Amino acid sequence: MARKVQHNLLHKAKKNKNDEFYTQFIDIESELQHYKKHFKGKVVYCNCDDPFESNFFRYFVLNFNRLGLKSLITTSYKPSHVANSQIDLFGDNKNRPKKGRPKITANKFVINSVGNINEDGSFSLQDIAEQLKANKHNEWEQLKGDGDFRSEECVELLKQSDIVVTNPPFSLFREYVAQLVEYDKKFLIIGNVNAITYKEIFKLIKDNKAWLGVNLGRGISGFIVPDHYELYGTEARIDKMGNRIVSPNNCLWLTNLDNSIRHEDIDLHKKYHGNESEYSEYDNYKGINVNRTKDIPLDYKGYMGVPITFLHKYNPEQFEIVKFRKGNDEKDLSINGKCPYFRIIIKNRRV
Repeated sequence: MARKVQHNLLHKAKKNKNDEFYTQFIDIESELQHYKKHFKGKVVYCNCDDPFESNFFRYFVLNFNRLGLKSLITTSYKPSHVANSQIDLFGDNKNRPKKGRPKITANKFVINSVGNINEDGSFSLQDIAEQLKANKHNEWEQLKGDGDFRSEECVELLKQSDIVVTNPPFSLFREYVAQLVEYDKKFLIIGNVNAITYKEIFKLIKDNKAWLGVNLGRGISGFIVPDHYELYGTEARIDKMGNRIVSPNNCLWLTNLDNSIRHEDIDLHKKYHGNESEYSEYDNYKGINVNRTKDIPLDYKGYMGVPITFLHKYNPEQFEIVKFRKGNDEKDLSINGKCPYFRIIIKNRRV
């Protein structure tokens, strides 16, 4: 029940353009550990990240020196919110009200040097502010616009960057990825599993220009949401820091940064010959249906339709992706007149 309800939550979010799903630090750390070799000497751009709210900002500040970054750039769409107990990151906030949550304009924040920040994670925004604002190598200025990733000034920053890492707006995922492709950028971003079914995204995966990251589904523990979001599902919770967490269990990392796991073969144990009755043939395509990735037959040399979750274990050296979802008549693949859930047509390169 939790999975269904949480899927509906994200569907509503997309429909209503509610994109305030903030990634947890533990999930960023869990995924980023597989890509450390890519970051040395690079400019990382987090273009959907308020430094007062973003755990991506927190992660890259903490690991700036360890990763050997050249610089870190952050911009956010909406103005930053600074609690009364916090200080303005780079100076006095002249418009600070005596009560309530003060706002500052959307900012560009460029970090070129990080001092000896406590790397065990026990630090506050005040600590970061005091250290980074005193560093003459760092830059901060107000953006002319609202910080939308599509704005001219943010596109200029994108051109200067090497790798983009963030949680982009759920409702604008297609457009966001299209921009990254247009400017030929390396990226590691979070999206909904259904993004695999978007023709633009699937083509990138088919052409081996993008692939799924290491963590998927329950491998992503949940997102921090604002107070006005309802906490649906049995896995929704409030953590010890008071953060409201929802766990949709249907999200993924999409990337074009290589990792060793995507080159590991899927262990195949079942055989087609002798078990033909377990593999139905499609009405409108010359191929067999495979309901689970672990049931892919090791001795079948023809075309096979597998679930979209296959992509999480997909090794392009082991399998070829042929097409998605459609038969020879360009209608959904069917078996005895009924259509299984979306299937990806593949072929084993080694048979």
